[in-house]
Amino acid sequence: MPLLASSSPLVVRTRRIADPGDLVALLPAGAEHPVTWLREGDGFVGWGRAAAIHTTGTSRFADAEAWWRDLVDSAVVRAEVSLPGSGLVAVGSFAFSAASPAGGILHVPSTVVGRRDGVSWVTTVSAPAHLPGEVQLRRSAPPSAPVVTGSHDGALTGEQWTEAVAAAVSRIQRGDLDKVVMARDIVIDTGTAIDPRHLLGRLAAAYDNTWTYSVDGLIGATPEMLLRREKGLVTSRILAGTIRRTGDDEHDLALAGSLARSSKDLEEHEYAVRSVADALRPHCSSMNVPESPFVLHLPNVMHLATDVAGVLHEDVSSLDLAASLHPSAAVCGTPTLSARDVIAELEQMDRGRYAGPVGWIDADGDGEWGIALRCGIIESSSRIRLFAGCGIVAGSEPSAELAESEAKLLPMRHALGE
Repeated sequence: MPLLASSSPLVVRTRRIADPGDLVALLPAGAEHPVTWLREGDGFVGWGRAAAIHTTGTSRFADAEAWWRDLVDSAVVRAEVSLPGSGLVAVGSFAFSAASPAGGILHVPSTVVGRRDGVSWVTTVSAPAHLPGEVQLRRSAPPSAPVVTGSHDGALTGEQWTEAVAAAVSRIQRGDLDKVVMARDIVIDTGTAIDPRHLLGRLAAAYDNTWTYSVDGLIGATPEMLLRREKGLVTSRILAGTIRRTGDDEHDLALAGSLARSSKDLEEHEYAVRSVADALRPHCSSMNVPESPFVLHLPNVMHLATDVAGVLHEDVSSLDLAASLHPSAAVCGTPTLSARDVIAELEQMDRGRYAGPVGWIDADGDGEWGIALRCGIIESSSRIRLFAGCGIVAGSEPSAELAESEAKLLPMRHALGE
C-alpha cells in the first residue's frame, strides 16, 4: 500500500548545476529518508519523500512496478539533463524472502543531487500545490562517529553457525542440493546515535569501486551488480568464490592465483553464473557469458567475478529484470527451491532486506540494482544489525566459512569504527 502519495501528478524539475564536490557531504544533518547510490564518486544522493509504497509477499516486485508505472504516466517532468539517474527516479530495496515482513520499499526522494560523466544536476519532486523554490546546496558539518559500546551474535553464535554449515555440507554431499548460501548476523550497539552520513562517507571512501547505498535504513557497499539496464542493454556482475586479503601485495597475488584455480570456488562460481544467465536469456536476443571468471580485488577480500551482458528484445524494466533474477545462486543456492528451504531451516533468522535487490529505476525503466551485501540495517538510533553470507558447496570447511563471513563483516565494522 502507498506510504505517501498525492492525488495530483508529481512535478519533477531537473536542472544542471556546477560540480558540487563530495555528494555525501551534501546530505543535510538529520535529513529524513536519506538515500545514496554512489560508485567512484558518481551517482546520486537524496532526501525527503515525495511518494512511496511498501509491498509484501510474492507480489512485492510486481506491486511496486505497477505503482511506479502509474506514477510515471501522470508525472510532469522538466529536465535539463538526460543522464541515468536524472529526472524522475525511485530508489528501493526488497526482502530476500517473500515471507519476510520487511517486504519491499520503493520511494521517490523529494530532492536528488547527482553526477555522472562530469555532468551534475539537482532534481526536485513535489505536488503542484507545493512547488519548491530553488534548492540551496550546502556542505554539512562532518557527522560524529558513533561510540560502539558492544556487539553480540544474532540468531546463532559462531559455533552454532558452523554447525549449521556442517549440516548444509552433509546435505550437499548426499545429493539433496548442489549449493546453498548460509548467512549470519551480528548486532552492534552504540552509546550515541548512529548518523548514516558517517557510515556512508567511510564506506564510499574505503570501498569506492563498490556501490555505496542507503535506502530506508539499509546501508552498505555492495560489490555485486545484480543488473544494469541502459538503452536496451542489460549487464550483470556475478561474484562467488572468496578469499581474504592479507595486506601483503605479493602474498595476495599468490592468493588470487590460488582462488582462480580453486575447484571448490570455481564450482560455486559456476552455479552463480549459470543461474543469472538462465534468468536473463528469455529476455535477450543475444548474450555474452565469458567462459572463465576474473579475480576482483577489494580492500578486504578478493572474489571470482564474471560480467554477463545481453541485448534485450523486449521492453522489460530494470525492476522487472531484478525480480526475474532474484534470488540468484550467489545469494541462495542451487537448485533454488531446495536451497531456499535449507536456508529457512538452518539460518534461523529473517534476512529482511539483506541479500535482496537494492537500487533505483527511472521513468524509462532503466536503472541499476545491486544485491544488498556488506550491509547493515539500522534498527534504532543506537543499534544496527550486520549481515554476511558464504556460498557452501560439497568441499566447504565450516571453520573456513566462518572466517570468510568475518572478512565480509569488516566493511561495516570499519565504517562504525569498531
